[in-house]
Amino acid sequence: MIIVDHLSVQMNYLISTTFFHLKTNNLLEIMKRKITVVMIALSIIAFIRCSSPAGKTFKIRFDSTKEVSGKKFALADITPNLTKDWDEYNFVVLEFKSTTAQRFQVGFTTDSGYNELRVMSYVPNGWNKLAIPLKFYRELPDANFDLAATFNQPRLMGWINLGGKRGPLHGVDSIGIRMRVPIGNPEIEIRSISLSVEDPGDEYLGNIPAVDEFGQWNLGDYEGKIHSLDQLQNEWKIEDKEDVSGAVYNYSKFGGYTQMKVRATGFFRTEKINGRWWFVDPEGYLFLSVGVDGISPGRGGNAKEVDKRRNIFKELPPQMPSTNQQVQRNDYNFGQWNLIRRYGDNYKEKSNELIIKRMDKWGINTISNWSSGEIIAMNKKAFITSMRTAGVERGLMGLADVYTPDFLKKLDEALKASVSKYKDNPWLIGYFVGNEPAWLGEEIRLCDIILSGEDRPIKAELKGFLAKGDSPERRKEFVFNTFRIFLSSVREAQKKYDPNHLNLGIRFGNIINIDTAVLKICKKSFDVLSFNCYDLYPRKEMMDRALIITDLPMIIGEYHFGTVDRGMAQSLWQVNSQSERGVAYRYYTEQGYSHPGLIGTAYFQWNDEDLAGRRNDGENYNCGLVDVTDRPYKYQVEAMAETAKKLFGVHSGLTEPYNQQPIRARGHEQIPDLWNK
Repeated sequence: MIIVDHLSVQMNYLISTTFFHLKTNNLLEIMKRKITVVMIALSIIAFIRCSSPAGKTFKIRFDSTKEVSGKKFALADITPNLTKDWDEYNFVVLEFKSTTAQRFQVGFTTDSGYNELRVMSYVPNGWNKLAIPLKFYRELPDANFDLAATFNQPRLMGWINLGGKRGPLHGVDSIGIRMRVPIGNPEIEIRSISLSVEDPGDEYLGNIPAVDEFGQWNLGDYEGKIHSLDQLQNEWKIEDKEDVSGAVYNYSKFGGYTQMKVRATGFFRTEKINGRWWFVDPEGYLFLSVGVDGISPGRGGNAKEVDKRRNIFKELPPQMPSTNQQVQRNDYNFGQWNLIRRYGDNYKEKSNELIIKRMDKWGINTISNWSSGEIIAMNKKAFITSMRTAGVERGLMGLADVYTPDFLKKLDEALKASVSKYKDNPWLIGYFVGNEPAWLGEEIRLCDIILSGEDRPIKAELKGFLAKGDSPERRKEFVFNTFRIFLSSVREAQKKYDPNHLNLGIRFGNIINIDTAVLKICKKSFDVLSFNCYDLYPRKEMMDRALIITDLPMIIGEYHFGTVDRGMAQSLWQVNSQSERGVAYRYYTEQGYSHPGLIGTAYFQWNDEDLAGRRNDGENYNCGLVDVTDRPYKYQVEAMAETAKKLFGVHSGLTEPYNQQPIRARGHEQIPDLWNK
């Protein structure tokens, strides 16, 4: 066992130290040291026997023919004498190895039922120790700004997605490991389960580094993997020499369709034509915003907290961060390093030009949210950005305290600073107001958080409101009124400093079950209704309802598809292979644009996420158009190009949308509490 090896090294060191002191210490001191060594050895042996009897492992082989596959084990079989009541402990510690990066559920059977979380491992094919805070099983997530920050919790050896049942951990007698639509009959082995009061930390227990010198997964092979710098440089040269033309898409200067022109205003606007909504570009051409989020050179491949991750990285790149803060945080970036290998120290200019060239080739006409300001400033592609507002606080689940005396003053200052600079820029489509507020559908809980929290203006206002009548309906009414004040204030301030550009709304986490009252509030403040939609395709019924209530055109701010062959988690919607990612994109996008109200989409995102997890929430999705070595995903970008050629006809109702669904694609919804063994 690897643990035994590590402890053996420590024991040998102690013994060597003891015999060294034979020359310098008296006999009593020598005997004390020998006794200490023996006691440590006995304690180590006892611990090993308790945590993993006789080195036995417990294996689950998932069946890819089943919707849900998994297995339960009695805790007594894995760790004899482990207590069944966990009230005194704060962490459950697993030592396991998974042959896949695919997410899996880790649950425990208790007196009050089955309680589970989703787990993603950063080291598929390697043994690791992961400590899961028991708070995640017992309590609802802490209040945070948006959905990702609320539900995704990072650890050093993986990340955890919260959800499902919560409750006390009494009578815990078994562990369950489940997976939804497993890809390729993967396996998970468990060799130890223990409890801890203090955080014992996470650890990679393997000897082969999990990340190679290019930032790629090092514990497995896959189609297109780079094995040498010469191979990588040859592939880069082929792309650099390629001549590219976007003429096939019939785009105007700003990315509109030259097939049809209407009234021009010099800025982007919206118009309904023959019952179908469109953007209209500054020159008057009809426009659909075909965008990608996070467009930036070298963004993927960040390696964080490397000093706490033994043997994860084979060879770190030189530390060349863009800010001193990254240096202080001990961050390294494989994405940037690969671009320097490609273009030299002054890589940014050539990398930015390559991004524009790729957008031309793939039919992408919009730089969407969270993208590089340098690329936006090139004024070669239409772009969307987020305005900076005020009053939105972590503890309010993304709601703003509009009742603070200086709220309007701070909002005015924030909007002046964030939108004035774009006032006369014709390349800007418009602004998002915010992203995935976590209070939506949780209004009752939010009121409880406010009432039990610190004294502040929103608490006093809520107490006064409820003094006239307290009910679930009244609490929702208060939250909605607060939201209305915020949106109307934002719209007024934005139009004061930039009357030329569109208010694209808040990118809601979804609008499937969004309250009618919320949609009516949006109708008065937004020019476009925006939402993120991780699904097989955007449902017609969902968009029909939103269009009827608001009579606003719509933008989908995020969607994506990924798989597990490169050691990263499979994204919010999984498919079986890289080629199926392209199929999924075509099906989703063309089905979406066949709706008369959808006028924009933004695929999330340009680069894959960091293999060892992004800093804030640990996500490590295979969702990019470009990998860490700055090479496009062939099937993905070819599919995007084919779809871009068709979208004018699809949205006009003249062309049938792509109708081939990806094979066994599945989302990230909670698994039903049923077992397939």
